Amino acid sequence: MAMSTKLSVAIHILSLIEIGPPELVTSEFIASSVNTNPVVVRRLMSKLKKAGLIQTSRGLSKNYLLKKPQEISLYAIYEAVELDREVFNIHQNPNPNCVVGATIQVTLENEFSKVQQRMEEELAHIYLSEVIAQMVGKRG
Repeated sequence: MAMSTKLSVAIHILSLIEIGPPELVTSEFIASSVNTNPVVVRRLMSKLKKAGLIQTSRGLSKNYLLKKPQEISLYAIYEAVELDREVFNIHQNPNPNCVVGATIQVTLENEFSKVQQRMEEELAHIYLSEVIAQMVGKRG
């Protein structure tokens, strides 16, 4: 099962809004860059707006960041768009009569929780400005 792409798409959206040009950064333009439907982009932009990361307007393109890119951590973006923040899912209904089946859920919940906590801590120390700098640097 694939993990959600909401975080990467949200970073894509915020990066485009920051890099501009502002008059071109519409949900349709962003959707063409992400290669997805504009409705998907608008839903994520709504979540980013609700989290206080962007200001949006319908019609004329007036989308802009409400914070500087160096003030927006990837964790803040993750928190804004991932309603179900559980990265790892554990299969349900293992056989309770099996030595592994009887204990795998509790064991993995504990381990996966530790990994997720470390991942969130790492995301809190990476900023949108760093991601944008890497993308701009790779272009040339």
